[in-house]
Order: sequence, then C-alpha cells, then structure tokens
Amino acid sequence: MTERRPDVNHVSEFIPRDMTAHPPSLTPVYKTSVFRSQRFPLLSLQNSLTEVTGPVFGQHELGPLDNDLFRNFAKDGDPIGERIIVHGRVLDGNARPVPGVLVEFWQANASGRYRHVNDRYEAPIDPNFGGCGRCLTDAEGRYHFRTVKPGPYPYRNRGNDWRPAHIHLSVFGTGFAQRLISQMYFEGDPLIPHDSILATIPDPAARERLVARLDLGATIPLHTLAYRWDIVLRGSRSTLFENRLEGN
Repeated sequence: MTERRPDVNHVSEFIPRDMTAHPPSLTPVYKTSVFRSQRFPLLSLQNSLTEVTGPVFGQHELGPLDNDLFRNFAKDGDPIGERIIVHGRVLDGNARPVPGVLVEFWQANASGRYRHVNDRYEAPIDPNFGGCGRCLTDAEGRYHFRTVKPGPYPYRNRGNDWRPAHIHLSVFGTGFAQRLISQMYFEGDPLIPHDSILATIPDPAARERLVARLDLGATIPLHTLAYRWDIVLRGSRSTLFENRLEGN
C-alpha cells in the first residue's frame, strides 16, 4: 500500500484521489445503500473552532493494555480463537510516516459475534474478549495490536450473505472531527469475493488495498501469526475510507 519515498529535498506534488475507485452511493447489491444513498444536494456546514482544534491526544491518554485485545478484557482466562498480531504504518500520499495518530480498532470475536446489545447472531459471547482497543503511531508512523482473528458472520442483505473476517479501524488527527474509518480484511479469505459490501467498490486495486497480508517475519514463532496493513491517508494509493468517499 505504500509508494516510493521521495527524496528529502524534493517538493512532493499533491496527488488527488481517483474518485472512479470509490463506490457510488447507490449500489443495490448492498441493500443498505438503497436507504442511505444521497437523494438531496449536499449542504456545506462550517466546522466550529472546537471541532477542528480539540481534543488533542497524547501518550498519557492510553493504558498499557489498550492495544492488547487478548488481555484488556480478560477476567477468567484467555480469549478463544487464533492469536494474531496486526501491524503496519500510517503514511501520507508520498509514503512519509505520520506520527502521533490515534488508531482505534474494533471487531467481532472468533465466533463472529460483536459484544453489542444489538448483535443477535446465535454465536456465543466470549466472556474474556471485549473486541476493541487503540494505540498511537510512533515517530515512524508504526502501529500494532494483538488480538484474536475475528470470525465471519451472516447478515441480512440477500438470502445468504456473509461478511468475511474483518477488523474495523479508524484514525484521528488532532481531534474527533478529524476521523477516517475503514475496514481491514485478511489475505486468502474465501468469502472476500462474495462480500456485497466490498463489491460496491468498482476498482479491484482499491479492494486489494483493504486486505492485510500474512507477515511471517513478524510472527512470534510457535505462538502468534502476524498480518501487515499500511494505512495511506492521501494520494493515488490511498486507503478507502468509508466515511470520506469524497476524499480526505
């Protein structure tokens, strides 16, 4: 997902996003888009000073287990499921690291169920797994967290639609109004070609940029597999952000 880093003395050109890679707001294969698609002209709303300037996040805001979903909710034992590490970098459109970015992540458990009152899937709740966490990128834009690999689950779209295993992630700037949201999938998942939500993205390359790759070099031998997923904020290789289809 990265682009070649430019020479430090070179002034990089801003590369606009290719809007043909983004799904149209009305995509009937994903039933929910019929109700959520735009039907009226957009209104321009000016952000207030408080929305664009705060709060400012710092290391003191995070706890020592915030990026360890394997332990941050455990009470009577370990969570059930395949242990994995997810890591990567947050980069700008010219492959430069973006430090100090708050990265949040949330997911279903290994059975495909969220710890949420509205999740009625028949899979069991794991009493030792909360399914959410956060971390800050370091000086090189790196982030990482430990978790269990989420399971797939059915959802009411067509007669027999299933979501592939995925993790939701969001990145913040210096305040809550500067938030980008996306989803990360796993290399080799056979449900990816059948996912109605991914099918709304017309550009195959943009879909591929949402898939984390197995990274055997970052695994813990005989213990934990690892996947790498870089988040690119702008440029021709930008990650697709579901709440900023118009660009970011």
